Order: sequence, then structure tokens, then C-alpha cells
Amino acid sequence: MSEFDNVTAPPPPPVGAIAPQEERTMALVAHLLGIFTWFVGALIIWLINKDAQPRKAFVIDQSKEALNFQITLTIAFVAAFILTVISFGILFFLPGLVGIAGLVFSIIAAVKANNGEAYRYPFALRLIK
Repeated sequence: MSEFDNVTAPPPPPVGAIAPQEERTMALVAHLLGIFTWFVGALIIWLINKDAQPRKAFVIDQSKEALNFQITLTIAFVAAFILTVISFGILFFLPGLVGIAGLVFSIIAAVKANNGEAYRYPFALRLIK
């Protein structure tokens, strides 16, 4: 087992009763803001709620997950752009694929969060613990 297994393996979702509607809405917003504000929206929601640990565990968990995914998308965009430049435009479609994947996974996460399910992005690096 390498040291990177802990970074890429998704943590288990929080266990307990279904989250209240206010928390589910905040989690939904954290996932959807990534589409429009990059990582800033999820970061703000996480920073506002991180000190209210026992009461807002669902919001904290989902905003961290959205933040980690947006950071991963940023890394993927940079890598796709570099590969496009290095290949003299042959791999021009890579940044578009990264964008479409980010959009699709963010919408899926938002729907799951609104239903009260803790969503784990399949390709996110868990850099924020």
C-alpha cells in the first residue's frame, strides 16, 4: 500500500439520519457553485460551516468533497492544456472533455446531495481533509 492510497481513496460518507433540508440545500449549492465560480464557492461554504462540526456535518463533508473535486479539475485542466500545446493541437479535445466531465459529475453530486446522500466523486484527489 502506497502513501497515495489514502489521498485517492474516498472516505466513507457520514453515517446517520438524513440531513435537514437546509443542510441538503447548502450541499447542493456547494456542488453547483463549482460550475460557475471554480473552487471559490465550495471554499466559502466550507469555511463558513467548518466550525459548526457536529451540527453541520453533512454540509462540511459535501463542501470539502466539492472543493477537492474542483482542485482536481484545475489540475486536470492544466495538464490537458499542456498536452494540447505539446501535441501542437492534436489533443485539442482534452480540455473540453475535462470540462464536460466536471459539469456532469457536479450535477450528479448536486442531485445526490439534495436527496440527502453523501456523494463521492470518483476521480477526486482528497487534498483537504
